[in-house]
Amino acid sequence: MPASVTLPLIRHELQVLSELVPLEGQRIIELGCGNARLARQLLQVYPTSYVTGLEVDARQHAKNLADPREHLSFVAAGAQDVPFPDASFDLALMLKSLHHVPLHLMDQALGEVARALRPGGHLYVSEPVYDGPLNEIVRLFNDEGEVRAAAQAAVDRALAQGPWQQLAERRFDMPVHYADFNEFEQRMMRPTFADHALTDELIQCVSVAFAPHCGPQGADFVRPMHVRLLRRMDCAGVTS
Repeated sequence: MPASVTLPLIRHELQVLSELVPLEGQRIIELGCGNARLARQLLQVYPTSYVTGLEVDARQHAKNLADPREHLSFVAAGAQDVPFPDASFDLALMLKSLHHVPLHLMDQALGEVARALRPGGHLYVSEPVYDGPLNEIVRLFNDEGEVRAAAQAAVDRALAQGPWQQLAERRFDMPVHYADFNEFEQRMMRPTFADHALTDELIQCVSVAFAPHCGPQGADFVRPMHVRLLRRMDCAGVTS
């Protein structure tokens, strides 16, 4: 996309999701749910839905279990092995999570999602775009260029080979704020689910790159996002 194109600024991704798919009374699974922030927001607005969050990070899973909410459940599992019967869900969410699936398991994961969705069900894949000033800082310690490209390629293969129809694409920016470098370091460089092999020298290098973006009110960035909405077809190539 040309650099001159101005993307809409979206503060809450639930806005985009709610414009694309029905959310009332839905059986929803989120693959790689993290802290399940969007799921909790969703259930506040659509309390008749049910959300199941899958998470492979044991520490985050324990935190999720310690913060229960009605109609929200959590399972320790990965997208490549969804522990539910066929056609269990109406909607599957992958929010910045497909690129975290091991490369050799991405196709299997999307196949599992297709199996767990009912015919006519939707898959909402939201992935960060490998671009922008924030990305330039993050790639100093966590270069995701390969895995983000692989995630999009896996979706392309699923569309070509699997029971999917793409219904929509959206591109937008999401604002990201850090009070200071310490907050950036804790949130981005020391996640519970990854070890970025940090050294004092690497931390200093990232700090120097971060400094020009940080003022008295902290540092503000935008993260460019790319959403693809797929619908699961039945074996005959149609939806219910």
